[in-house]
Amino acid sequence: MITSVSKFLFVIIALYCAVAVMMFLLQRQLLYHPSNVNPDPRTVGLSGVDVISLETPDGESIILWHAPAPRDRPYVLFFQGNGGEIANRADRFAAYQDAGFGVVFVSWRGYGGSSGAPSETGFMTDARAAYDWLRATGVDRDRIALVGESLGTGVAVRLAAERKVGAVLLGAPFTAAVDIAARQYPWLPVRLLMKDQFRSRDYIDQITAPILIQHGTEDRVVPYVLGQELSVLAGDHATFITVPNAGHQMLYGPEILEREIAFIQNALSP
Repeated sequence: MITSVSKFLFVIIALYCAVAVMMFLLQRQLLYHPSNVNPDPRTVGLSGVDVISLETPDGESIILWHAPAPRDRPYVLFFQGNGGEIANRADRFAAYQDAGFGVVFVSWRGYGGSSGAPSETGFMTDARAAYDWLRATGVDRDRIALVGESLGTGVAVRLAAERKVGAVLLGAPFTAAVDIAARQYPWLPVRLLMKDQFRSRDYIDQITAPILIQHGTEDRVVPYVLGQELSVLAGDHATFITVPNAGHQMLYGPEILEREIAFIQNALSP
């Protein structure tokens, strides 16, 4: 009997270890879901957009979609979430253009025409390169609004802690991506295994610019409570907007964009 129980326990432990190893090896495939169609902006209904190929300090080539702004108008530097590519956000790009903003959308490495493979370190390198490129064109730091959606909020928060900007806008943010993973896989030691943790809670209190956070109460991808907790950590700099009965798809709703545009106009007005 003891031998049978021991064998059973051994099998269970072996299976658990095998699953843990598989999850560790496949974690980036589970986290990142890029597409790489890379259409011309005109084919998705945009005009006045320059496609920039930008070399990063670590030797990758990333794509930026850039529409210039009139003098002294705000610039939106946009960081997408983990799925699709910037071409899927053409409506958002057009809305910023229509508001009279300059616009720069960053195609992460491994996404939409950009070389390389996704990682947190790589995304931060891409974001810094895009920010530095925009500054080199003569755009003042106080005119730059960082906008992040979902996973992109982790990049926006950390960049805003490192570089001065005029405003930070976060759609469905989190305290840390690892906090989401720990909720999804409570039976795994994800805090030890996860490579790309996007720990916004470690950086949010270092931001001096005004922050807008919008989050849906029914978000099943990034729990609403994590957005609330991040807002508390941000302190008086943050304005938290609850979107009732909205899930993660609220990121693409027109009312979200309207509030973003109004916030940028108010925060970055000359």
